[in-house]
Amino acid sequence: MTSKPPVHRRQPNPNNPRVQRTRARILAVARELLPEVGLTGLSTAFLAERAGVTRQTLYRHWPNRAALLSDLALQGPDVGYPEPGTDIRTIATAWLVSLRAGISVPATRTAALAMAAEADHDPDSAQALQHIVEDRLAALNELLEPSGLQITAEQYTLLYGPLLARLFFDRAEATDGFIDTTVTQWLTTIDRTTEP
Repeated sequence: MTSKPPVHRRQPNPNNPRVQRTRARILAVARELLPEVGLTGLSTAFLAERAGVTRQTLYRHWPNRAALLSDLALQGPDVGYPEPGTDIRTIATAWLVSLRAGISVPATRTAALAMAAEADHDPDSAQALQHIVEDRLAALNELLEPSGLQITAEQYTLLYGPLLARLFFDRAEATDGFIDTTVTQWLTTIDRTTEP
């Protein structure tokens, strides 16, 4: 007979409505605080106090800071998520517009930049970034499914890379025209033999 792990080591049941409410509250508080206090100011003790939970509760949901930042990036506010369809240009354009809107949310932007900055020396941050890219690639491929096209990780990088370079390195606006040009160029890299 196997014994259950101690209560403080058990993972919360994600299907439990109480657990869902707790997670949502903590993420909402973190989303509000992160742009105000920055990454160094968002300590576990401070977040737990402001969210009205114990530090133990935080660690049960997010074993490290990178896991919390990953959820902040992936579970941001609704910014107009694209619908599945058969028109690859329309889906890719809507995807980049949605990504641009998501990155403009201060907490999402801060979380993404923090993970990228820490990824070289923090394996948890590197793993969190990889998880985000894999998650977003899978989500985009779901949207593309009706078109018959499934893109590779490299093709996905070629789609989102110019947008992130424009926003983070050029520190310039990614206009609708910039997105349209990016999608036009990206479409030339797609193997058309996979289309219906």
